[in-house]
Amino acid sequence: MSEKRYFRQQNPFIVPTTDGKLIEEHIGQASTGTGAYSVAHMVAPPQWSEPHQRPEFDEVTIVVRGRKQFEVDGDVIELGAGESLLIKAGARVRYSNPFDAECEYWSLCVPAFSPATVHREE
Repeated sequence: MSEKRYFRQQNPFIVPTTDGKLIEEHIGQASTGTGAYSVAHMVAPPQWSEPHQRPEFDEVTIVVRGRKQFEVDGDVIELGAGESLLIKAGARVRYSNPFDAECEYWSLCVPAFSPATVHREE
């Protein structure tokens, strides 16, 4: 019998946070040991934000519900449900939800997200 060439994720890794944001990593370093890419489902509460960062990975965000704001190399971009954005590695970016409703979205990082390669500013 050959090795399975698929993985069914039924229990994503819940990333511990202190800012009220839900992060469920379905595929990635923390959940499956996958380093080539990561896929996470997230829900950002109203008025949420995080510090600027300069990641070593490309990141695609797909908004499912609500709105999300991005500051990318000085440009401000707002996405709504059904929209997506690719941010290339090395860009200075800040993610936020300055709105009055939750924002639900998916994120794909290539290579996988890592605390060591996100380079958040203090």
